[in-house]
Amino acid sequence: MLELRPIVMSDNPQLRIKSTPVSFPLSQKDEEDAKYLLEYLKFVNVKENAEQYQLRVGVGLAAPQIGIQKRMLAIYIQNEDSEGKVLDVEQLILINPRIVSHAEQKSYLKSGEGCLSVAVDKEGYVPRYAFVTVEAYDLVTKTMLKKKFRGYEAIVIQHEIDHLDGILYIDKINTKDPYAPISNAIEI
Repeated sequence: MLELRPIVMSDNPQLRIKSTPVSFPLSQKDEEDAKYLLEYLKFVNVKENAEQYQLRVGVGLAAPQIGIQKRMLAIYIQNEDSEGKVLDVEQLILINPRIVSHAEQKSYLKSGEGCLSVAVDKEGYVPRYAFVTVEAYDLVTKTMLKKKFRGYEAIVIQHEIDHLDGILYIDKINTKDPYAPISNAIEI
């Protein structure tokens, strides 16, 4: 059984602090903390666990969300067919991720974004880049990674990198008109 750590919520000023880079070689503590991010996501994506412990399902988690101000995040996205059968899983533990290039074109989730650190999801479109190229050390493969993310995955990685910079998705929603059209954007 995973020993659950509390999620830092949006009213905590700690979530607004820019995280510091992680030093290499990784300390044992940094490696354990980074691995926990992915283990947490795997745990909450099991329906019985989420129900039993009243946890929200998530696809990304950044270190500041568990009270660690370091540039680490995890992604766990299950790609499913039309019947809900898992086809494959994208799982990454990224250390010191940075966006090195991005599309000019924007994209957004039609259903809006959510966040484990925001108790009540705020409705509205969150403009993101349609694709991003990210460089980071991936602890899953233990290699330097340079990867282009598109579509839903691009939105998830940008959401998590924002956490490392003290930014929440709710900061990016148009406060006057949350569903204002985003010019030339791809709806996902």
